[in-house]
Amino acid sequence: MYSIQVDTAHDVVEVTLGGLMPLDEVAAYIADLKHTIATHKLDGNYAMVIDVSACPIQSQDMIKAMGAHMATMPKARSLAIVTGSSLARMQIRRLFTQPYARIVATLDQGRAWVISGTEPTA
Repeated sequence: MYSIQVDTAHDVVEVTLGGLMPLDEVAAYIADLKHTIATHKLDGNYAMVIDVSACPIQSQDMIKAMGAHMATMPKARSLAIVTGSSLARMQIRRLFTQPYARIVATLDQGRAWVISGTEPTA
């Protein structure tokens, strides 16, 4: 399950992921995400907040598929991934290695990072 919203005032794509994501949904999610970015003409000038706080640890097959699909995404200017789980943080660190990505504990921290460049607190 996923939802995609756009904060047009700040050119921020906000994604919420929940539950276990089947492999076929990964491709649909990335296609929808690319469509949203293209529709809002955000290529090359968008930031992204991904809330995975409602996601359990995902299968290694799903993580591998997500990594392959994400490699085809247009580059964001900044990225925040929201999670409270220390196990999820380890999984997320393998997927998001970009220097402009931060793992944060709250949506507010994520928005502060992608909009203002405010580093998240530990």
